[in-house]
Amino acid sequence: MTFAEIKDILCAIENPVEKLEMVMDLGRILEPVPDNAVCTEIHGCASRVEICVLGNRYFAVADSALVRGIVAILIAMVDGKSAQEIKQMDIAGEFAALDINLGAGRLNGLNSMISFLQNL
Repeated sequence: MTFAEIKDILCAIENPVEKLEMVMDLGRILEPVPDNAVCTEIHGCASRVEICVLGNRYFAVADSALVRGIVAILIAMVDGKSAQEIKQMDIAGEFAALDINLGAGRLNGLNSMISFLQNL
């Protein structure tokens, strides 16, 4: 699923609880991580998260349904892009535009994931 498709779905949902449920559902779209991908654990997340890179492809694993959904959105934003293209993106702004009601702990994790992606 592309980020544009995800954005269309999430922006059409007005109820904050339903939106969070949809985010958790999006976690199911994460592709399995290939054996030869390079994985990095993201520190600053309340849950265990690894973002994995193989060329210009990005993968992730997380131990929480909500965090899997969050990272699935981020992966959809950056998949297929070079590190230089990602540096030029406003990932935080794009994510904020989705209007997902996350708590402070999840926001810290989100910011750690974004920082990792923008510093590849």
